[in-house]
Amino acid sequence: MSDEEYSVLVVDDEARLADLFAAWIQTERAVETAYDGETALEKMTDAVEVVLLDRRMPGLSGDEVLEEIRETGYDCRVVMVTALDPDFDIIEMGFDDYLVKPVSKDELLEMIDSVTDRSDYESDIQEYYSLVSKKALLESEKAERELENNDEYLDLVDRVEELRAQVDETVAGMTSHDDFVGAFQDLQSEN
Repeated sequence: MSDEEYSVLVVDDEARLADLFAAWIQTERAVETAYDGETALEKMTDAVEVVLLDRRMPGLSGDEVLEEIRETGYDCRVVMVTALDPDFDIIEMGFDDYLVKPVSKDELLEMIDSVTDRSDYESDIQEYYSLVSKKALLESEKAERELENNDEYLDLVDRVEELRAQVDETVAGMTSHDDFVGAFQDLQSEN
């Protein structure tokens, strides 16, 4: 465990971009940067609340870093911040949200706040929020025919519906299901 406690870890092999993101974030939160996957894993601690993770990096890819973070059991939110357009492979990935570069300062800070707020919710809500985000992302990127013919997507839709009843009960005092869906549509339309 590092002596320095930070809540956001920015992981990107483009050092100038990682440093820019860190400069934006440091006005609101403690932040650390890593320019490759190996260093990111070395810098992971229980104090990290949010990891901003590029997918395409030499050595350990962002996908591999994400898998290792989840297998190790760190309780943090992971946002993929990448130039890679999402594809159906995102359904099985353990990230909490996905931003496609280029990303503005406001988008980045809002996303960090959003996923940090999710940490307060129960695990069903976290899973639901993540799955609805993936569903909305795929629906914004894929043709309806592609979606209708993809078993993984259809399973995702079923799981979202299954969790909705559990989540509605849990968040009844906070907000409605439509507010969650609206929030995701707003996030997707900004990208």
